[in-house]
Parts: sequence; C-alpha cells; structure tokens
Amino acid sequence: MTTRPAVPRAAVILAAGKGERMKSPTPKVLHLVGGRAMLDHAIDAAQALGCERVMVVVGAHSPAVRAHAAARLGEAAIFVQDPPQGTGHAVLAAKAALEGFAGDVLVSYADTPLLTAKAVAPLFALREAGADVAVLGFEAACPGAYGRLVLAGEDGLSRIVEAKDASAEELAIRACNSGVLAADAGLLLDLLGRVTNHNAKGEYYLTDVVGLATAAGLSVRVAFADEDQVAGVNSQAELAAVEAAFQGRRRTDLMAAGVTMTAPDTVHLAWDTRIEAGVAVEPYVVFGPGVSVEAGSVIRAFSHVEGAVVRPGAIIGPYARLRPGADIGAGAHIGNFVEVKKVTIGAGAKANHLSYLGDGTVGARANIGAGTIFCNYDGFDKFETHVGEDAFIGSNTALVAPISVGRGAYTGSGSVITRPVAPDALALERGVQVEKPGWAAAFRLRKRRAKGLA
Repeated sequence: MTTRPAVPRAAVILAAGKGERMKSPTPKVLHLVGGRAMLDHAIDAAQALGCERVMVVVGAHSPAVRAHAAARLGEAAIFVQDPPQGTGHAVLAAKAALEGFAGDVLVSYADTPLLTAKAVAPLFALREAGADVAVLGFEAACPGAYGRLVLAGEDGLSRIVEAKDASAEELAIRACNSGVLAADAGLLLDLLGRVTNHNAKGEYYLTDVVGLATAAGLSVRVAFADEDQVAGVNSQAELAAVEAAFQGRRRTDLMAAGVTMTAPDTVHLAWDTRIEAGVAVEPYVVFGPGVSVEAGSVIRAFSHVEGAVVRPGAIIGPYARLRPGADIGAGAHIGNFVEVKKVTIGAGAKANHLSYLGDGTVGARANIGAGTIFCNYDGFDKFETHVGEDAFIGSNTALVAPISVGRGAYTGSGSVITRPVAPDALALERGVQVEKPGWAAAFRLRKRRAKGLA
C-alpha cells in the first residue's frame, strides 16, 4: 500500500517520442515488457510513489498512446506536445495542470520500464532534505550520447551538458543524466520559462533547469541509480535487452522468496506473476499476465499459464496450457497436452492427457479421460459443461454443451454425450460394431491384383 507523502506529489511522464528506430507499427511506449506496456510501468512507478496527479505528455502523431493513457488515467490527464521541441517544451505542455499545484513534481519517461518507485524515491528524500532540484543520475560503463553531470561536491550538481554540446573534458565524465528529476512545481515552471533553445539541436532542454537553478543560488543535488534501472528503449534490440533484465530481476526476487526454479533462465514471467514460496517451476515455462500459483504446486516443463489460478499442491504439465479463467483446485492434476480455459477444476480432480476443457466446472476428485473435449462453441455462442464430483469421463468423450454430468456418473469411452447424465449413472453413445469375416484379406488380394502384384 502506498503511503501518502507529507508534501503532495505529481508526475509528468513524457511519452511524445516517435520511436522511429523501433521500425514497428506499434508505438514505442506501448511495446510490452513483462507483458505490460512500457507506459504502464512508468505510471505504476509514479503511483507507487504516492503521486496524486499523474499526467502523460503525448505526441499528435500517436492517437494510440493517447487512448491507452486516457483509458487508465482519464482524458484530463493527457497533454499533447505539438510540435515536439525538446524535453523542456514537453513538460510545459502540462503547464495548465501544474499551475497552482502546491507540491513536488516528478518528471519521468515512458520508455524506461525498469525504473521502479524504489529507485526514484531518493529524489524525494533529497527534496525533504532541502534540495530545490533533485536529479537522478547513474554511472555509465560507456557514456556515449548521454548527458554528463558536472558535479559539485559529494552530491551537488552545477550543470548538465548534453553530449553534442560537451567539451572533450566533459565527455570524459562517467556520471550521466537519466533525465528524471523532481522539484517544486512552481519552481520548475519558473525555470522552464527561462530555458532557451540556443544549442546544437535547437531544442528546449529540460536539463537546462539545473544550470539556471545553480545560477540562481539554488540547491541542486544528485541521487544515483544503477545503470540498468534507467535503461531507455529506442530499438528492438534495446527492448529485448530490457526484457532480459526484467526477467532476471523477477526470477531473482522469486527465488529469494522461496520459489524453486531448476533452470531459471528458461522461465518467462509477467509483470504481475504471483508465485508463493514452496512452488517448483521446471524448465521452459511461460507465465502470461494474471497468474497466481499457490504453495506446494509444481509447474512442469514446457507449460504455458496465463490468467489462471493454481491452488496448493496442484501439478500442471508437462506441456499443459492454462488459459484465462482456469482455476485449478488443490491437489488437482492437469497433464500433458491438456488445455483448460475458463473452467474451475475441483480439488483432487485429474485431467492427465490430451484434453480440451473450456467453459464450465469439474468437480472434486473427478477423472477426465484422455481425449475428452468440452464442445463449448457453436460458432456464435459459448456454452458450459459441468462435471460433478467423483465423476469418471471415459477416454475420447465429447461433451456437447450445455450439459451436466452428475456426481459419481460414468461416461463410456468414445461417447458423444448430448443430454444430461444423472448422478451415479453410466452414459453410453456408440454405433453398433459390425464385423465382416475375411473382408480385410479379400480387400488386400483385390488391390494387389489390380496393381499386378498377385
């Protein structure tokens, strides 16, 4: 639960970049990391910091980004930068929402999905300690095109210089600017109002507020994050690198909390995957969004789990697929090449082989034979199948929904069941077997003669 800060907080998230290097029809900030849009990761961090106002600055070129942000925050939280004239100009696009706000404002970016509330929190600590402007920096292994932090003292900052405007001496600095900063809203607007575009790119840099603040005798201090925490995404290769870092972080956290992974590098997790201590995850398992796995369960190799709940002691897989709405009861078994969608499986029930279970319920201790199909769709609507407790569904049974099989009932293998089955009954539906003695031998002889082989 987020603690309400003593000083009100707001956040401006910059999401107006075109992302042309992504070479994708999907807007850059809507690409997924851990199954969640990068923009949403930024909003999550701002909200976790207790920001009561979260604003997103978008470009006129990307209605999809605007729609995505508005769906989460409301249309009033969206501001358009048109035309784009730099990061300082982008923040000023949200000026109307910041004017009169008596509190701190955080400026962050929609393309840095690994930046967490924990990494940003030191900026607000610096503000509470008296800094007028707090900047988030990092030590870069290869500073390259990053803006350089010209430090003053232990954590003071005199100015930020962009790489294109830096001298050879300044380019040697390894302390770099993440672009993230926090300041009093009124002060930030005042400083931004004095920023000019007298630079190599002819843009209004957000970073120039640092030099303006120090020139005015204000306190500017720096907090440092790890380089991977502030990694931005501008290409598909960088997206893949950020995804790998995200996955490594999530696996490490889960193992530290008591989850067993025999081959962690092969397990893929979503941003909200919840796995309790005592769960064992075998190699090559993929968790999509919306998964909860409770203690004592085993997720066997090559399984895919999304939007599902796995109760204590259940065994999933190998090669199982749980789709959204699957709720697997305590001690239940879902085996190889079994697909479950929107079905609640009772405690101790088993579906061990080659089945599709879609829309309905399976009672406790029921046994679903190999090749069973819940025929749930008629081309227009979905219908439910309900299998009672302790029922036994014979192999290769087709249950044509809507239908119910009573408690303790049996169905014969190979049956197509279209009517309700009473508790403890046996339901059979098979054609009469006809046998023609000698037919196969005569058939082979006829074919061989036709081909000149006999």
